Amino acid sequence: MGFFNFFSKEKKETLDHGLEKTKESFFGKLSRAVAGKSKVDDDVLDNLEEVLVTSDVGVDTTLNIIQRIEERVARDKYVSTSELNNILRDEISQLLTENNTDDTEGFKIPEGKKPYVIMVVGVNGVGKTTTIGKLAYQFKQAGYKVMLGAADTFRAAAVEQLVIWGERVGVPVVKQNMGSDPASVAYDTLNSAIANDMDVVLIDTAGRLHNKKGLMDELSKIKRVMQKLKADTPDDVMLVLDGSTGQNAFEQAKQFTQATDVTSMAITKLDGSAKGGVVIGISDQFKIPVRYIGLGEGMEDLQGFNRREFVDSLFKS
Repeated sequence: MGFFNFFSKEKKETLDHGLEKTKESFFGKLSRAVAGKSKVDDDVLDNLEEVLVTSDVGVDTTLNIIQRIEERVARDKYVSTSELNNILRDEISQLLTENNTDDTEGFKIPEGKKPYVIMVVGVNGVGKTTTIGKLAYQFKQAGYKVMLGAADTFRAAAVEQLVIWGERVGVPVVKQNMGSDPASVAYDTLNSAIANDMDVVLIDTAGRLHNKKGLMDELSKIKRVMQKLKADTPDDVMLVLDGSTGQNAFEQAKQFTQATDVTSMAITKLDGSAKGGVVIGISDQFKIPVRYIGLGEGMEDLQGFNRREFVDSLFKS
């Protein structure tokens, strides 16, 4: 029991530290928004709207939150500015609950899904391959047998990076020559995983967005070819987004959700900027579970997303 308490404490400290820049920026703006005001009125709400938008929560999600607070103010008649933090915490937490953002309980795979296949998508530079390496590490730490597939065959650097991660974590990587058919790599990976009784398969894919139809066709082909070996594969199509890019992450999410059936998200690099609000907006706008968040460079700094811990940490004084 003591070990798990220690691990939970370490995880919480990582989360608090990772969101530090976001908290400093957000609450600095919020304190200025309510300066000289004793109650939440139209001016405060206008200022709060600006705070949320400039904190990368997104316009539509901001308007949603403001409407919720307006309804609460109208119902309660008088709401002091000192109560605003708690109201915001409640409304954002409720928003995440409504938007299918379930808490991720560690690095577990569902029963009866072996091998559990995760196809990882995202543009180049968002930390996609690094996230795969960290996922491999965390799944291995949880006791699973993991295999990686280097299906981003258009970039030598992507294959090399995945091989390095495989060596670092101690998991096998299936690869082919540069320019090989990505679907062929995915097929070989899954075939090998089945033969070697693997628990988790992580497939890296190309991150090109300049031709959405080409990307859609490629990802669809990868799925079809893997389904010859295992029906209903992949079990998860995970979109990796760079949280530090703010509103650009929204556009990437829009493009990829149009190109393929994204079933989960991992948002990386939240520790390096003040743009942690993007997690709230993306969850609200796309109604796709945020499963993991990246809070640092270390292999253990990829965490399962827990909405309550996230909101508590964001509003922690």
